[in-house]
Amino acid sequence: MVSKPPAGDPVQDAPQVTPPQHAAAGLPAIGHTLRIAQEQMGAVRTARTLLKVNQKDGFDCPGCAWPEGDKRHLAEFCENGAKAVAEEATLRRVTPEFFAAHPVAELAERSGYWLGQQGRITEPVYLPEGADRYEPVTWERAFAILAEELTALSSPDEALFYTSGRTSNEAAFLLQLFAREFGTNNLPDCSNMCHESSGSALTETIGIGKGSVTLEDLHRADLIVVAGQNPGTNHPRMLSALEKAKAAGARIISVNPLPEAGLERFKNPQTPQGMLKGAALTDLFLQIRIGGDQALFRLLNKLVLETPGAVDEEFVREHTHGFEEFAAAAGEADWAETLAATGLSRAEIERALEMVLASERTIVCWAMGLTQHKHSVPTIREVVNLLLLRGNIGRPGAGVCPVRGHSNVQGDRTMGIFERPAPAFLDALDKEFGIVSPRHHGFDVVRSIQALRDGEAKVFFAMGGNFVGATPDTEVTEAAMRRARLTVHVSTKLNRSHAVTGARALILPTLGRTDRDVQRSGRQFVTVEDSMGLVHASRGNLPPASPHLLSEPAIVARMARAVLGSASRTPWEEFEADYAAVRDRIARVVPGFEDFNARLAANPGGFALPHAPRDERRFPTKTGRANFTAAPVEYPKVPEGRLLLQTLRSHDQYNTTIYGLDDRYRGIRGGRRVVLVHPEDAAALGLADGAYADLVSEWTDGSERRAPGFRVVHYPTARGCAAAYYPETNVLVPLESTADISNTPASKSVIVRLEESPQPSA
Repeated sequence: MVSKPPAGDPVQDAPQVTPPQHAAAGLPAIGHTLRIAQEQMGAVRTARTLLKVNQKDGFDCPGCAWPEGDKRHLAEFCENGAKAVAEEATLRRVTPEFFAAHPVAELAERSGYWLGQQGRITEPVYLPEGADRYEPVTWERAFAILAEELTALSSPDEALFYTSGRTSNEAAFLLQLFAREFGTNNLPDCSNMCHESSGSALTETIGIGKGSVTLEDLHRADLIVVAGQNPGTNHPRMLSALEKAKAAGARIISVNPLPEAGLERFKNPQTPQGMLKGAALTDLFLQIRIGGDQALFRLLNKLVLETPGAVDEEFVREHTHGFEEFAAAAGEADWAETLAATGLSRAEIERALEMVLASERTIVCWAMGLTQHKHSVPTIREVVNLLLLRGNIGRPGAGVCPVRGHSNVQGDRTMGIFERPAPAFLDALDKEFGIVSPRHHGFDVVRSIQALRDGEAKVFFAMGGNFVGATPDTEVTEAAMRRARLTVHVSTKLNRSHAVTGARALILPTLGRTDRDVQRSGRQFVTVEDSMGLVHASRGNLPPASPHLLSEPAIVARMARAVLGSASRTPWEEFEADYAAVRDRIARVVPGFEDFNARLAANPGGFALPHAPRDERRFPTKTGRANFTAAPVEYPKVPEGRLLLQTLRSHDQYNTTIYGLDDRYRGIRGGRRVVLVHPEDAAALGLADGAYADLVSEWTDGSERRAPGFRVVHYPTARGCAAAYYPETNVLVPLESTADISNTPASKSVIVRLEESPQPSA
């Protein structure tokens, strides 16, 4: 039975803590999935909706970007995917009456969990300058307000157009087209905060900023290294692929500061054997210190070089560049420094080497644990070095596998959502539409916040997402947003960003993935690109949450008409009426999308984009070869009495969306303000299990940032390391603490001290 949203914020000051679990999924996952779905959708709607998730004639899960095989299960979703669908397909509604009853100042005091639980937004609303609450506004007036502010800017570069990874290919293509016709490359996106380091490293080394493997490659691998990733919570359907690989003989090395239940044992709910016993996944767990990955892979490379016959000399000779410089740098790797950087033993590293040398086909998978450090780009380059040494790029069952988060974050970048676009892309766009795109680079996420802070940007437009909740240095970011003239959010549900506004603000409610989309030419579908470069259709099947919603493509098209007026030659009305017309233009602008509509019609499961390194061992780099790289080894140095904190998700969370207050696999229930600390580190700091502490980050300029009232949990983390959930700990990450080259916030390596404090009052 559908339940009402919570009237007040739940108390989180005394979370219950039990030992962490050692297996993921199984019956508890099924039970939790059904409970959440029933609360949000009811029984009939649950069945109608979940059976369409990730099906060829259904809609793409609005959660993660993990791919589907050609043969689909009846239930092709995971626990967290079902939560994402339930939250979008909920029967709860946020109406104009809700906004009349809740001033913005009150919303700003609510938790992200409470805001998200209120339901779907039903009508556009407007916060006039000086007003204390949102009020209903017509779509026509909303677009007129947008046009007023955008056309009044001194320069188009005073506008920022942010995109979240939920946005479809069609909407993303239209948004970047509008922004460039308007005159700016200010197109920050959520990639800037997650896999930008991967794209930077891979573009330099193999010539394309995407992974090089398919689902079938994972099934054929001899060795899979999973580094800095927790698939049991963040990409649960990946566990099925790992289980299949194990059954075929693969071995798995997990490299992570925390033990994670999903990588220990997977109880596959699709099979009776999986439900009862499950499959052990990890063969070797390397519990590395935060930020020690570059040192580990550098030493492994040295040891491979020293092993007779271990290097694929033909591949290196025929396909790579920079080997000599790399080999010289690798030869300097030091055992003592590596053991200090990683916290690993010599025996553990030697065991990993044995597994690398025994493998003919190796895949390395990674996520935020590798991408959100100052030295993330050289770390990922070092991963590529290891694969190049053994010829594991462009070989079936081998390659690089950066596991993307949000369901179309990779597709949005392919469509041109990028502040530093390639000249060839702009040339094709200009030729197709008769416009002159700006050639100077725009602002990424961090630079966008700085521009708002410094008065260089005045209008902020977000296509989905929760920008304020996702970004670092919370107090700085919120103050920057409040300096804007206008903030606009295209959203399905409430989040923190709606309560942190510019002088004026708009919330424009949109269709979700689950909603049926009917335009003037008939029923529409959109497309997405998964983490492995497969493009497929997504068709919602539910009646929209309100008759007052517009689709994302329609919102962009109407905004463009209001702002650009009759001077624009772009057929915005046609694009709103028929998304196939958008795809026809994509086909002529974006390489790999030729005959876009015809290929979708011929391939209900989608089609794969070309990938030169994977498909033909051709590397479109500056050298025309795959590039070995050499960089000094870096790792965080932590002062005495301090810990190195990583921010992470709970199991009841997807990005900044909080589904509940539990982290079942880690044994946390009923609260999120917890900090996980090794018992010996806690003892050295005088902090008992159950004590409370303020987390205080220390930055190089002497500044400090504080997150108060965290319950200390003694937990088997790597020594010297700690972990706590975001967005609560985003306040600790300095805006200037970013990865070299990619400018990604360094949210996985924050130096903190813990100051004991009283338990917060309820």
